[in-house]
Amino acid sequence: MKRELCVLGGVLLAVVQTVSAGPGQKISWHHCATDTALDAVGARCGEVRVPLNYAEPGGRKITVALARRPASDPERRAGTLVVEEGGPGPSRQGVATMVRQAPEIAARYDLVGIDPRFFGGSTPLDCGWPTGEYVSLAQAAPVDRASFDRTISAAKALAARCTSHRDVLPYAGTRSIARDLDVVRAALGEERISYLGWSYGTYLGAVYTQMFPDRTDRVVLDSAIAPNAYGPALIRETASADAAALRDWAAWASHHNGQYDLGATATAVVRTVLDIQRAAARGPLEVGEHRITADRIPGLLLTSDDTDESYAELSAQVRVLRDAARGLPARPTAVQQEKLALYTDTTVTRDFWFSASTANACADRAASRDPETYYADIRAHAATEPFYGPLARHLTACTFWPVAPSEPPTRIGNDRSVLIVGATGDPVTPYPGQQELHRALRGSRMVTLASSFRHGVYGYASSACVTDAVGEYLLGGVLPAADRLC
Repeated sequence: MKRELCVLGGVLLAVVQTVSAGPGQKISWHHCATDTALDAVGARCGEVRVPLNYAEPGGRKITVALARRPASDPERRAGTLVVEEGGPGPSRQGVATMVRQAPEIAARYDLVGIDPRFFGGSTPLDCGWPTGEYVSLAQAAPVDRASFDRTISAAKALAARCTSHRDVLPYAGTRSIARDLDVVRAALGEERISYLGWSYGTYLGAVYTQMFPDRTDRVVLDSAIAPNAYGPALIRETASADAAALRDWAAWASHHNGQYDLGATATAVVRTVLDIQRAAARGPLEVGEHRITADRIPGLLLTSDDTDESYAELSAQVRVLRDAARGLPARPTAVQQEKLALYTDTTVTRDFWFSASTANACADRAASRDPETYYADIRAHAATEPFYGPLARHLTACTFWPVAPSEPPTRIGNDRSVLIVGATGDPVTPYPGQQELHRALRGSRMVTLASSFRHGVYGYASSACVTDAVGEYLLGGVLPAADRLC
């Protein structure tokens, strides 16, 4: 990409709009051979060709794969709804998810799911990262200099594996994905599209409304990312939210103390967790064939779902770790065994899309190239974030990435009609960041699930209040008159 076009945002946007405003491509629809769930709900799959670098529209092209399922009640059709399940990762299957979870929406909308560039069926990017190497870095909570130095070595090694892809890495960011989305819109023959996105999908949706403000109809963003957070430091401000979610689980576990024996009060349960970490600091815990060091404990005890089933499984896992901390025989639960096995997995599991998601984050915002800034950040917050802080603030492969971002990130601030849905205790995208996006999207309303410690609300939490608000907006075009607490 030419540097002149990178730095002159207005020029670049003009180029992009000229490219996207041209005649739409003709999509050749076919069976979704690799996804029987899509075929089962009547979806068809197709592809569009897009520029690798939108500043050079006549240059190299890549493929973007999508799935579409027509509205089952075409006489009352409300338009096209693009479904983005987050990640980032493949999202074509979001069409099948909506048919199952929201048949009333599927009746009125043509549902479209898209695999973002470099994911799924869209010209995949894979740097060949061994699963264990990535997981060990991503889930590391370096508690001392030695464990921090291990993250430096791991990050350097992962970044080096992507060097051979440096010709495409600059174009892996969300702005390029938003441009791809607009090419899809044109290829579908739609002047405007509606949009429903969770997690990363909220950031993509917000960026799209900013870059193409006249091409959205009804937009729903669930579990939203703060407008300036997405990139290498995405999780930097999550430690407090993670700690609050852990306390919520601890209260649940204390009420089930007769079954799990972790403590009769929430404070006692949290103390059990801290005792586990202290024991691991004295020497690795032996759980089955696994040896667990102290810098692994916080990553093993993250929550994103406050259901009884999820909390029961976490309680069982903590009991295993407690036994190991006491030197007792400790056999992992089935779920825990799968999780622990990832840390030593030497295979490359393409379906995890580790390198593609990292490439996306590295392309969106620049990371500090000085490892010492991360260690200083961890130490500066040691008192206020003693448990999850090192996990939230450690470095990533972006610190040593082969290329720099090719353009500045999007500054989000507009008046488009948007419904933001969230939970007050979201441990993944903390609620203050969701409120920040609400303020930036001045035409938005916010519907919040109170006292809920989960990530992903609409379609996942049992809340008629949330479901009704989303339905009224998507089906009737009516935003709540004011923000709503459910």
